[in-house]
Amino acid sequence: MNPRIIAKKTKHPPVVLSIAGSDPSGGAGIQGDIKAIEANGAFAMSVITAITAQNSQGVSSSLKLPVWMVKAQISTLFEDFQISAIKAGMLSSKAIVECVAKCLQVNPVPHFILDPVLQAKDGTPLLQPNAIEVLKKKLIPLCTLFTPNLPEAETFIGKKIRTMADAKEAAKQIQLMGCPAVLIKGGHFSAAPGCDLLHDGEKVTLFKGDFIETQNTHGTGCTYASAIAAQLAHGKPLIEAISAAKTYMTETIRHALPLGKGHGPTHHFYFLRSKKD
Repeated sequence: MNPRIIAKKTKHPPVVLSIAGSDPSGGAGIQGDIKAIEANGAFAMSVITAITAQNSQGVSSSLKLPVWMVKAQISTLFEDFQISAIKAGMLSSKAIVECVAKCLQVNPVPHFILDPVLQAKDGTPLLQPNAIEVLKKKLIPLCTLFTPNLPEAETFIGKKIRTMADAKEAAKQIQLMGCPAVLIKGGHFSAAPGCDLLHDGEKVTLFKGDFIETQNTHGTGCTYASAIAAQLAHGKPLIEAISAAKTYMTETIRHALPLGKGHGPTHHFYFLRSKKD
């Protein structure tokens, strides 16, 4: 008779929850978030807000989940687990934004990273226009860090960002909406390609990095925000967490995978590649 084997109790990694839409192609959304969180040493959990049909060439359709189901997923997780950080991405509708805001007011977490997914890389809208004002008023004030890319930041301030001075002013304006810190991602910034700008309410910090010429960048925003969430969950200060996440994200792009006919995904587990590859 085989002896009973009892697993050793070990300290578990911090838990990071992703609240986002599903991407069946695996590069962005829930699937990309899970990969990035786990690659950065945290345990990933997920709440799905919408189901999309998409590939490397774009989004063909999407279906938002009922609000009650989004709420049920979040509530069930908080009943059982201690969550160290949350990263929210595609929220799809005004009702889901309001639902997530209410859930976070009842269940506050140490770190909440809000990555405002407004549209897909092909331009397909992923957040209803009437949800933007609600996101500004109810969700931005709850987040630890807000991570818009350049076009998203322009949407929130209502004007174009052309220079680094414009980016600094935009970050300041968004920060005044109620969140402690704003990170404007520089992937679309022609004035300083690959340079991200953080405004933490007191000072501006620039995160410079390699700008890698490739069309295989599907999921970079999701990956970056999720990596930051994981790094914060490990207890790193904000600037250190962003720096570590940026280094990770840059390497996922450097090792991006040419899958599909359009924008291929970044390689979330590039460091597991064989030396023969």
